[in-house]
Amino acid sequence: MKLENEFLLVEIAAQGAEVTRIFNKKDETDVLWEGNPVFWCRHSPLLFPYVGKTYQNKLWIDGKQYDTEKHGFARTSLFDCVAESENSVTYMLKDSEETKKMFPYAFELYVTYTLEENRLNVKWEVKNPADKTMYFCIGGHPAIRFAKPEEKKTDYVLKFPGKKTLEYIGVIESEAAADPDTIYKMELENECYPLTEELLANDALIFDHEQFDEVWVCHKDGSPYVGMKYQGIPSMGIWSMPNAPFVCMEPWMGRCDNVGFNKDISEKPFINHVDAGETFVNGYELIVAVNHKG
Repeated sequence: MKLENEFLLVEIAAQGAEVTRIFNKKDETDVLWEGNPVFWCRHSPLLFPYVGKTYQNKLWIDGKQYDTEKHGFARTSLFDCVAESENSVTYMLKDSEETKKMFPYAFELYVTYTLEENRLNVKWEVKNPADKTMYFCIGGHPAIRFAKPEEKKTDYVLKFPGKKTLEYIGVIESEAAADPDTIYKMELENECYPLTEELLANDALIFDHEQFDEVWVCHKDGSPYVGMKYQGIPSMGIWSMPNAPFVCMEPWMGRCDNVGFNKDISEKPFINHVDAGETFVNGYELIVAVNHKG
């Protein structure tokens, strides 16, 4: 599926309802990672019903244990296209016997992509058709590709408009779980912080507690490249692979488990819930800085 206007060309696959290309027509630049498996085979996966890993790949729901896979099954599932227009498309995934082996709830998951000028709006809807409350996580994972082939992380900075200081936690790699007890401070200069290999050497940086609702990947001189805006999303992950020419901005509603977490899903920090017959709605917006030629 393609969405296109004078600013951007966006391509979306039914597999995972994943955006696979964002092309800046003004600058003639691909801004989304192309999925080169030398570093990472994905582009912008949809994370559902888990974000990251559950502790020891186990999940407890109503006294029963389930085996889980990192980031959930949505990213590898085939979605149905249920609506489309000139500037928008909606994909849908329903529960199945296979999904219930990992996640026992009935659900309808919709993701809608809407292209408006230089912005791609991503809307998540999780409908609960059952007669009991459903608990889940959902998140985005767009990988922003550096503009030139020779560029590295040190050619870019992260910008957090209006912020001076932030706090983040890390992941204990041996446990594949978050360490909430070790908090790092990030002191910003002119709202920016430099990207380096060292900064992202130990998996993702996790910013909890809604510390900001806007973040940009900017060129080293501070000029904007690609940004993200959202509301009511508690956690943001910043991630990359070693020496990879991309960085991911990951808005998370719910995230990987803390080290040692082995309680019911309803007690998981930052978990979402949707009551019987109700619908959860949120999402985010990607903004591509365009060079208005001529």
